[in-house]
Amino acid sequence: MPNSTFVYVIYIDATPEKLWEALTDGSYTKKYWFGHEVQSDWAEGSVVSFLDEKGTVVDQGKVITIEPYRYLSYTFSWLEDKTIRQTAPLVTFELQPMDSIVKLTLKHDHLLPADFRDENEGFYGINNGWPAILSNLKSLLETGHTLLPITV
Repeated sequence: MPNSTFVYVIYIDATPEKLWEALTDGSYTKKYWFGHEVQSDWAEGSVVSFLDEKGTVVDQGKVITIEPYRYLSYTFSWLEDKTIRQTAPLVTFELQPMDSIVKLTLKHDHLLPADFRDENEGFYGINNGWPAILSNLKSLLETGHTLLPITV
């Protein structure tokens, strides 16, 4: 079965340092990422976990590459996902400073057709979830608050 890649680019009025903090600090991710708190020591090979509001690990992976304020990649597994995969999905964030803003490029690799949803409501599927998460992140960093609460 062929793998797909989802790519999303967004421009954020923030410093690379502030955006990096928002991507790697659980107190930030809870605000814009469906209430999920990221936890890791952010060393290559370390576990990265996403906890729901109850403190239960719902997503997990392993840090592959880390270059603070510029590049972060980790594997990403949904613990409830029972899809048979030959390769673990890989999430990559690339931060590119552009004067007073940062171009954030997200790539989510090694995806299968089941990872995408064709729906008009809700945030299920990679193609619906990531735009909502990154729009919330942009709003938080630029205005101090997120968009309307996003739940799944």
